[in-house]
Amino acid sequence: MPVQHLPPTAEPDEVAKVLADDGVCIVDDLAPAGLLDRLHDEMRPHIEATATGPDDFSGHATTRTGALVARSPAARELIMHPLALGAAQAVLSHAKVIQLHVTQVIGIGPGQPAQYVHRDQWAYDHYPFPKGYEVQVNTIWALTDFTEENGATRVIPGSNHLDDGLHFPDIEASTEPAEMARGSVVIYTGSLYHGGGANRSDAVRYGINIDYNLSWLRQEENQYLATPLELARDLPEDLLRLMGYQRGAYALGYVGDLQDPMEVVRPDLAVRGFTS
Repeated sequence: MPVQHLPPTAEPDEVAKVLADDGVCIVDDLAPAGLLDRLHDEMRPHIEATATGPDDFSGHATTRTGALVARSPAARELIMHPLALGAAQAVLSHAKVIQLHVTQVIGIGPGQPAQYVHRDQWAYDHYPFPKGYEVQVNTIWALTDFTEENGATRVIPGSNHLDDGLHFPDIEASTEPAEMARGSVVIYTGSLYHGGGANRSDAVRYGINIDYNLSWLRQEENQYLATPLELARDLPEDLLRLMGYQRGAYALGYVGDLQDPMEVVRPDLAVRGFTS
């Protein structure tokens, strides 16, 4: 079953419909080249200073460079992209609030074997969420072209409807490569079975991983510690709230004496009472 491709003019509800059916889709040519160039330039010194993974899952020839909110103003534009964020909000609309879950540039180097097929929601201690209940939406923006040869993310369309805890030992026979041009984005749910592809080329495959999840779940990347408070005070309100500077539900995440978390960074934007 091939991965569905949508044009950059697609609406969030169109993306959400494909995600409900297939768990994955690609939106072609969504990010402008200039934005990607700026992001790569801003992140380059951090990428070059990042060690490769310590285990087989993270990848001994793979780098994962995080803290994009703090390090890259260009990345903030991708985080808040109306199509990607709107699709995530639509898929996760059963929750009152969603939040930013992960930001990282993933560089799969030459010689990196394929990652084993998994569900990203297994990060929640393999909790058995009910089938059909989505807890996160993930995006990987192509900073370089994604090809089968250079390690394009491998996916199993429709696997969001399968049982949990499955294993797919023959990775290439079980999956499809999410091939796409630079500037395109693959969007998929936390219940989709997928994995990083093997890089058999002589160049690094770079992707920008930005994920969103339900605000009553812990973030994989600690957004509060990844972004210094003095920098956070100058960020836009909508990005701060997405990072988690708001209550995750009626009373989740307040500070001290029932204070709105926003009061810590922007007292002028704080909400009184449990209404946010």
